[in-house]
Amino acid sequence: MTDSASEVQVLTVDTATAELVEAFVRLLPQLSSSAPATTVESLATIIAAPSNTVLIARDPTAGGRIVGTLTLVMFPIPTALRAWIEDVVVDKEARGRGVGEALTTSAVNIAKLRGAKTIDLTSGQSREAAHRLYEKAGFHVRNTSVYRYGAKPGS
Repeated sequence: MTDSASEVQVLTVDTATAELVEAFVRLLPQLSSSAPATTVESLATIIAAPSNTVLIARDPTAGGRIVGTLTLVMFPIPTALRAWIEDVVVDKEARGRGVGEALTTSAVNIAKLRGAKTIDLTSGQSREAAHRLYEKAGFHVRNTSVYRYGAKPGS
């Protein structure tokens, strides 16, 4: 793969397969040490949820291996149709090659086409490369606080 996001193939998944499970088992620990074990059943539930669109990025120069994933969550609320980008992860060996950009751009395009008024995401403060990617893609830091019930700080 070159430095061009055009080399990456971004696809929407509609079926939980053994290949997809293998990819999530390999990728999710690179994002979160507390992610639950991935199974065909857990992925099938996520994919089947009407609010979710699961995207994967394939590297055509590596036999189409899945090198990244992103989940777009869309939901109607009284003020508008909202979208959130969640669980963006790019394989450590594929970082810096446009995979995250391709996934994010695809998610933004899908959300816009479906009529989302806003598209939000969160990113840990230490993830400087991700911040640069999101700012390049048109996101900006909002002056807000994110509260999480029941979780310990930093999780």
